[in-house]
Amino acid sequence: MALAPPRKQPPMPLALPGFEHVKRGWNATHECYAARILPGEYYVTKNDESVYTTLGSCISACIRDRVLGIGGMNHFMLPATELSEADAWKAASLSAATRYGNYAMEHLINEILRNGGKRQNLEVKVFGGGRILENMTDVGQRNIAFVRDYLRTEGLQVASEDVGEIFPRMVVYFPATGRVRVKRLRSLHNNTIASQEKSYIESIKEKPVSGDVELF
Repeated sequence: MALAPPRKQPPMPLALPGFEHVKRGWNATHECYAARILPGEYYVTKNDESVYTTLGSCISACIRDRVLGIGGMNHFMLPATELSEADAWKAASLSAATRYGNYAMEHLINEILRNGGKRQNLEVKVFGGGRILENMTDVGQRNIAFVRDYLRTEGLQVASEDVGEIFPRMVVYFPATGRVRVKRLRSLHNNTIASQEKSYIESIKEKPVSGDVELF
């Protein structure tokens, strides 16, 4: 039986307001457009496209309205900012605030609801938190504990997760269907990702919450 011809590349769909800066491109393997998010970023879409990122100790929550297919992904390194909530909201730009889990989760959920999603329809999947930083506090476990506690407090159940262990991950999320593809990266990637995460943590410590930090 002959294989079906590859899907013709359609025009890139418009990004929702506020997400125009996120890098997107055509993914021939999945035959859809893919948005790449960096640490401290998140992306929400109404379109049939994917969102992907690479995680070490970081966490990504993949959340969508399972009825309407509106959803997205975040990527954060630290559980919470030490600033008071009022001060952080005043001082922080989106990319700065969302490097912390509490703001990354709130921004992602609120953006889905703002674009028509319903809280009772939210489906949540969680990934990351690998232990790849040697001789350091286990940031990954802290992130896992944070996101589980946050979701429990908000009354949101986790539909599925792939967290912990000792390897980094590449995560590809399809909000329209809720499908997730996770690739556990081989150990040869660990040193590079660990080095990036150590630099990222130091940058967060040194820069105020109003600054922008990019890992990749």
